[in-house]
Amino acid sequence: MSSGKHLQEEISQRRPFHSTGAEVVVGVLRTAAVIERYFNQVLMPHGLTIQQYNVLRILRGAGTEGLPTLTIRDRMVHEAPGITRLIDKLEEARLVRRERSVPDRRQVFCFITQPGLDLLTTLDESVNAADDAAVEMLSSDDQKQLVTLLDAVRAGHRKQARPTDAPRSPRQR
Repeated sequence: MSSGKHLQEEISQRRPFHSTGAEVVVGVLRTAAVIERYFNQVLMPHGLTIQQYNVLRILRGAGTEGLPTLTIRDRMVHEAPGITRLIDKLEEARLVRRERSVPDRRQVFCFITQPGLDLLTTLDESVNAADDAAVEMLSSDDQKQLVTLLDAVRAGHRKQARPTDAPRSPRQR
């Protein structure tokens, strides 16, 4: 079991973590930030953010059916409260298009365009290589174990109260 020394040194923290749980949380968040910076280096030369790339991947998976804007938001890896602005930018770049639903004009469906598909095809090989490189220091068994552990953490959070039921911070009271 890690003593937290490496993480403490990396973030220049002088005092030990108050609990193993705190060390885990900081470790997961720090690791996510490191990996995100790594992926930004792959996507930025193509003018994409990680969130925009995520939207394009979601829409490619939806195929010709497209998806409502809020469904895209709910499927994203990163929470995107500004999903409309995010899709605006992708539409301006002609990577997605939007259509109002015929039965319910309030609902907007999003579709990936051919230039969006072409961009993803261009990125597929380098993103796949980045996926592998991001965790190449772990054995295959360790990677599978990490996936299982992260699944367990997310499942535990799904069972907990909704964020709106969480205690409010003093600033929100």
